[in-house]
Amino acid sequence: MTAILILHGPNLNLLGSREPEIYGKLTLAEIDQRLATLGKELGIEVRTFQSNSEGALIDALQDAMNWASGVVFNPAGYTHTSVALRDAVAATGLPVVEVHLSNIAAREAFRSRSLIAPVCLGSIAGFGWRSYALALRLLAEMLSE
Repeated sequence: MTAILILHGPNLNLLGSREPEIYGKLTLAEIDQRLATLGKELGIEVRTFQSNSEGALIDALQDAMNWASGVVFNPAGYTHTSVALRDAVAATGLPVVEVHLSNIAAREAFRSRSLIAPVCLGSIAGFGWRSYALALRLLAEMLSE
């Protein structure tokens, strides 16, 4: 069975209460549950992990090399600042889709540049929790081709 890591970056553990007008009202647990259900529908094992620590996210990416066929990654605030995460994504050799709940291009200027996107298959942003669902569906389709 194909397995995909859903990787959540910093502050996403606060979803549901953190700026719901930007990030939505669903909690991270609710999003993870919806993705697990979608994974079952698609015949994919979905594993989720969230950390506020850059090092833990890098460790999760490197560990995924041992079991995952791909990654859906919301690097959150590290999107714009982390060369180390960019390098980790590139080093894994795994197909990665970058996702964001909000439309980062329509927000503050510093959010419009992603250091991660150039080493990903693509990016999906601005569709709330559905950004993850779209990425999971597209990645599953690409892996099956």
